[in-house]
Amino acid sequence: MQRMILALILSGAISYLTTPVALKISHKLGAIDVPKDSRRMHKNPIPRLGGLAIYFGFTVSSLLLLNLDKEIAALLTGGTLMMILGVVDDSRTLSAKAKLAGQIFAALIVIYGGVRIEFITNFLSPSKNIITLGWLTIPVTLFWIVGITNTVNLIDGLDGLAAGVSVIASLSLSAVAYLNGMPEVAVMLLILAGASGGFLPHNSHPARIFMGDTGSLFIGFVLSVISVEGVLKSATTIAVVIPVMALGVPIVDTTCAIIRRLLNKRPIMEADKGHLHHRLLEQGFSHRQTVWILYGMGLFLGASAVYISDAERIPSMIVLLVVMAIVTTALVRIGLLRKT
Repeated sequence: MQRMILALILSGAISYLTTPVALKISHKLGAIDVPKDSRRMHKNPIPRLGGLAIYFGFTVSSLLLLNLDKEIAALLTGGTLMMILGVVDDSRTLSAKAKLAGQIFAALIVIYGGVRIEFITNFLSPSKNIITLGWLTIPVTLFWIVGITNTVNLIDGLDGLAAGVSVIASLSLSAVAYLNGMPEVAVMLLILAGASGGFLPHNSHPARIFMGDTGSLFIGFVLSVISVEGVLKSATTIAVVIPVMALGVPIVDTTCAIIRRLLNKRPIMEADKGHLHHRLLEQGFSHRQTVWILYGMGLFLGASAVYISDAERIPSMIVLLVVMAIVTTALVRIGLLRKT
């Protein structure tokens, strides 16, 4: 327990103290977010390499607190590549194809290091039998890592939103890992929660610095990889649903964005003003209120994930159905799928 508390405090302190350094590097490299269109929620130029502080907080704390093995080494290597990819994109702007290629390469590094979704639990079966993926292992793992990486990237639209949602998701998955006898995974997730939380005071509205792709790609990558190791590989009831629920805010937002653009016959990579935070702002909520509403949604989904990870099959299924009904109703009322 002491190591878990230390993980949270150490990573948070490093992240908080190195954010001013990241701010200076942003100015030196010219990584400044200048508002150029109506989608931007800020009016003044803001430095956007805050993700460097999150990277430093996570990486240094991991090297000091974790028992380094092949899989953790692969995670840190892939995470470093993702951070570099983000810095280049925030400073020079990469094409979508170049970013995707970099993400795939980073994902392949951790897959080669042994991080793979080799089986999932059949939650429809009372006996909780295991479904082995076989030759689908690598493509499924690749899809999961790249997909989750981009969901966090896409939700980074308001001050403090991506960082706060990441803290909530990390804490939720850490609780799941701890309850299921995986203390090392729980510590890793607490390190990520601390690193994201340490950056949050600098990023809360009105933000002094953005995490940029440097931070959102790194956080999404780390969350996707650790969830493979700590949750998707476990044989708990409806294990496959747990990380999806814990990461529900970015996953729901991204999934609805893709469906919305397909329905509107627009390119799925084309940005719009139909994301969760845009819809809530349209409802008349303030910037700060919108962020806290999405924090609340993240807490609700995260708490549900923690509950079903340690519950029997029938109660888990009931909670899952209730959560799906509530989320679906909320999405319809917000109008997340309607034309922008």
